[in-house]
Amino acid sequence: MRRLVKVLAAMTPLLGLAACHGKPATPADQAALDHKPCLVGLPSAGHAPATNGMVLVKGGAFEMGAKPMRQEEGPPRVTKVGTFWIDRTEVTNANFARFVAATGYVTLAERPLDPKAYPQLSGDALKPSGIVFVGSANPAKSDPGQWWRVIQGADWRHPQGPRSSIAGKDAWPVVQVGWADAMAYAQWLGRDLPTEAEWEYAAQGGKPATRFIWGDEPISQTRPQANVWEGVFPGYDSGADGYKARAAPVGCYAPNRFGLYDMAGNVWEWARDWYRPNLDPAGSPEGPRETVAFDPGDPGARKHVIKGGSFLCSPDYCYRYRPAAREPGPTDTGENHIGFRTVLRVAGAT
Repeated sequence: MRRLVKVLAAMTPLLGLAACHGKPATPADQAALDHKPCLVGLPSAGHAPATNGMVLVKGGAFEMGAKPMRQEEGPPRVTKVGTFWIDRTEVTNANFARFVAATGYVTLAERPLDPKAYPQLSGDALKPSGIVFVGSANPAKSDPGQWWRVIQGADWRHPQGPRSSIAGKDAWPVVQVGWADAMAYAQWLGRDLPTEAEWEYAAQGGKPATRFIWGDEPISQTRPQANVWEGVFPGYDSGADGYKARAAPVGCYAPNRFGLYDMAGNVWEWARDWYRPNLDPAGSPEGPRETVAFDPGDPGARKHVIKGGSFLCSPDYCYRYRPAAREPGPTDTGENHIGFRTVLRVAGAT
């Protein structure tokens, strides 16, 4: 829940951006990369306006989950999904701006909190705000308040706070969007958010399950396959993948076998499902019902599943940039490392 994140007084500033593929970053490199989209001129994958920018994924059966590296990832089971279209990339700032311009929609991070829903808060604590990664010089421990801060004025237009901006960043994934915000965008287009099963099936790319979307080998240090944290979290990210402690424009890394970009790292993505600490025992591709949503680490709040990991996931701390990995997302707000993509299901297709 967005107002209950613990924070420490001493935080390190956001780290700078490195040049792509491990090249040394100069200030000029950083400025250029901050405004350089990776998929200029990419043709639409869809064959009609309703599916522009989407890829058709033929349904089938697959092994969902994994022998748990973490308890919530199992037990693995065979799951079937139908045929669906899915966005080739994460929804971008430009996409979301068109939605807001057409509808006047106001995101959760732009709204003050309802004092009836948060009786323990008052005054400034109820003002619009978002959760922002700020880093920490301290080693990673169990308290994420070391590296997160609730910042008033942080929203999708100002991902790191009121002094930040998305000007010139149309091709970056939109962040600071809550689950309801993502769903509102999807419904505006006549679409939906992917179920956890659909998302994981799409991430695997139609091949037998492997640890990562590209195979079982770890991230390459010379040709990185995704935007993740490379270094010692949360204090030092080498930026060998091209971006230090921040998102990249969509499509900067090789797509999977379905032609989908950034199914590992960059930003987490909302799934339709409510979160439980293991896979739905009923085996439903629609995921668990609201009445059984449960996060053991925060039992007072219902949360939705997020998938794919983000630029903050490192092998030594998070390690969730794997198809089977999953985590609970704070449904009532956004963060500067959570975005989404949409799906359009094909009626009657399997």
